[in-house]
Amino acid sequence: MKRACLFIFACLAALSLPVSGDEGKGLDKELKDQVKQSIDKGLKYLESKQNDEGTWSDPDGKPHPGMTAIAVTAMLRSPRGYNDVDDPFVARPIDWLLSLQKEDGGIYQTELQNYITSISLMALVEAKKRFKDPERLARIDAGIEKAKGFVIDLQCDEKEGYEPANRFYGGVGYGSSLRPDLSNTQLAMEALSEAGVPADHPFYKKALKFVERCQNRSESNDEPGAGDDGGFIYHPGKSIAGEYDRPDGTTGLRSYGSMTYAGLKSFLHAGLTPDDPRVKAAYDWITAHYTVEENPELGLQGLFYYYHTFAKAFRVLGVSEIEDTQGGVHDWRADLAAKLVATQKSQDGELGGFWVNDEARWWEGDPVLVTSYAVLALTYTLE
Repeated sequence: MKRACLFIFACLAALSLPVSGDEGKGLDKELKDQVKQSIDKGLKYLESKQNDEGTWSDPDGKPHPGMTAIAVTAMLRSPRGYNDVDDPFVARPIDWLLSLQKEDGGIYQTELQNYITSISLMALVEAKKRFKDPERLARIDAGIEKAKGFVIDLQCDEKEGYEPANRFYGGVGYGSSLRPDLSNTQLAMEALSEAGVPADHPFYKKALKFVERCQNRSESNDEPGAGDDGGFIYHPGKSIAGEYDRPDGTTGLRSYGSMTYAGLKSFLHAGLTPDDPRVKAAYDWITAHYTVEENPELGLQGLFYYYHTFAKAFRVLGVSEIEDTQGGVHDWRADLAAKLVATQKSQDGELGGFWVNDEARWWEGDPVLVTSYAVLALTYTLE
């Protein structure tokens, strides 16, 4: 089941970090038009794969709340301006997600409580911005409040028997009794932030300690053997990218792309500023590994999760251009937009256009999930 959850990753201390709030140049007209066309094709594909009750299915053909939440979020965040009155295909999935909500606020069927509730919470937040029906909006408001409380309660802290010295303190896992990881934690932090939970809430302070323990930065990570490149791993003691040998004969845990962008974004959701040394260290790792060709240190594994997280992190950071360690300057929006437009696929008998990863790990062989990631990432390039 762990593979389903990922649905659903040389410090340069002298390098200055761009100031948050940089508006950037934006995409040129030709590329912007291509992006909008690509988004429209992706939306058409997603709508064609929707079940009658408004859901989307997992690779086994079963209606899946996580798939449904991310697909409807892609639709709602798109430039199309969909709403529940004029576009029932976005109302039905929201109604279905609300129908799954438990008394404790969780939105899930039997598993992946945090992942699915957090993704659903973000879908509800987007629906609240765009829907018009007063009764549905009232249900959405109530659903948001309950889901916020559920996600907060999943945190591994004193109430769950975790003390601050525990390496997993402050993190969030698939459920309250399951080992925390950065992928779950960053998603919970993002969902709560989007739902209006302020950065001074105790949840973020506790989560910050866990995020620090996922960063290869010994100055702020009290884990034995923490590295110093500023990048991030999956959870304290484990990197999906494996280990490396140090000159002194010890081994370290290798930082990798998707979790480093997730860690950077999480620091910002916790209220850290761009000039904070922890943020700068993460940014320095990114400038040394900047690419839209692969998920750094993982190749094609989790590539579209990487694209999605890459775009969200730069969006929260508020920068448009990145100078890499070789002196090259990159417009992340243009780079990502061009890559995604060029890799969109079409197929006889299929409506619209879709994306799929040839490396199918973490469900990225499923075009509904991958198209949702891509549409969201493209939408962020237009902002």
